[in-house]
Amino acid sequence: MSNRQRIVIFGATSAIASACARQWVRRGDSLFLVGRNENKLESLMANLRVQSSTGQQIEGAIADLNDFEQHEELFARAEHALGEIDVVLIAHGTLPDQQACENSVPLTMAEMRTNGLSVIALLTGAANRMEARGRGCLAVITSVAGDRGRASNYVYGAAKGMVILFLQGLRNRLAKRGVTVITIKPGFVDTPMTARFEKKGPLWAEPETVAYGIVTAVEKRRDIVYLSGMWRWIMLIIRHIPESIFKRLSL
Repeated sequence: MSNRQRIVIFGATSAIASACARQWVRRGDSLFLVGRNENKLESLMANLRVQSSTGQQIEGAIADLNDFEQHEELFARAEHALGEIDVVLIAHGTLPDQQACENSVPLTMAEMRTNGLSVIALLTGAANRMEARGRGCLAVITSVAGDRGRASNYVYGAAKGMVILFLQGLRNRLAKRGVTVITIKPGFVDTPMTARFEKKGPLWAEPETVAYGIVTAVEKRRDIVYLSGMWRWIMLIIRHIPESIFKRLSL
């Protein structure tokens, strides 16, 4: 891998993805950013261009990633802007209202499409490109919520769990082809998406801290990373609670 990477970020205007973009630009990398909100995306790109140096490319595109028909064009535009793609980070998604989903089949299906199926669609296109070249890195922000279904957020957790399982199989397939697949599992992160939660205690992390963990995981070509690392042990305990006990807990 060359010193300067060419990176595509889907869901680039999220707090964690924006922090990753800033860190990568400071390292000298070139970026193609995909977001849904035009104002936020333009503002982010303008900020990154100010920080960039000669030879770095900062380009982007507005897209609704739930429209799977756009994906092929987005990859083509990214390759046109950057050349060969070294890293793809998929960071887009929503944090649904669990109770609202319980009362609405259409809302539940929409959230599963956004947080699960759209990610899998992007991964399929990106994986085929990288496999054909025999190199590259696919990194996806999932969640510790995907490790075990809990009453408080099982729609979100099920979508993330679907992606986690897909990534496991994809990693197994592409490991022999020179392509790294990284599953990123953040815990609680202080972002606009978690604005309705009380944010106190050591389990909460800042976006910049999580972004540093992601950038490091990409650099070191990890397989699975929990951010922060304490979540690996927390989720290990939660996964091993017997179902007969777990179903009685309020989690």
